[in-house]
Amino acid sequence: MSDTVESVIVAIDGPAGTGKSSTSRAVAAELGLSYLDTGAQYRAITWWMINNGVDVADPAAIASAAEKPAIVSGTDPDGPTITVDGADAAGPIRTQEVSSKVSAVSAVPEVRTRITELQRAIAAAAPAGIVVEGRDIGTTVLPDADLKIFLTASAEARAARRTGELKGADLAATKEALIKRDAADSSRKTSPLAKADDAVEVDTTDLTLQQVIECVVTLVREKQQATR
Repeated sequence: MSDTVESVIVAIDGPAGTGKSSTSRAVAAELGLSYLDTGAQYRAITWWMINNGVDVADPAAIASAAEKPAIVSGTDPDGPTITVDGADAAGPIRTQEVSSKVSAVSAVPEVRTRITELQRAIAAAAPAGIVVEGRDIGTTVLPDADLKIFLTASAEARAARRTGELKGADLAATKEALIKRDAADSSRKTSPLAKADDAVEVDTTDLTLQQVIECVVTLVREKQQATR
């Protein structure tokens, strides 16, 4: 592990397939920080809704069940975990079914309020700082983060990456789904996907994962040096 950067909160936002998770985990591991995948939390609550017969096309039904599941996120970047009611949900939340329904569930204000409160509590408890990745971290969840980064990439590049992550996914279908999710996430009334005014934008289309990681690590270290 490289030199530890102490007490720094980093918000990394962007649409699906830009490399947020891989980048955030690697940066946190290299700098000795905690790591939180907020998207996994929304996937987890969506998975719980599906498994418990909640109509994910009915916002009222989703809202009434938002407080029911117990969601626990482990923040070790070398082995992040997520459980729902004590059950390991890391694998089940990555299915195409969950991916196709998570936008509808996460758009419900009661869900966002519940998960946002959880995210803020986790960030506040991180002993040496944390890298938090999602879609509204810099704008809504942690607007006072020390550093905000917004990752972008072309739809084609993102679809190719996501196809490799999701079991049985089709490239064309994945691209279409990503575009639809971008539209849904960007247009929702509560905490839409958006770049914070003070965020640094990094286009990952033509960069390798290692190049993106190095870029973000450099940005974090520069920010830490500037505030010492």
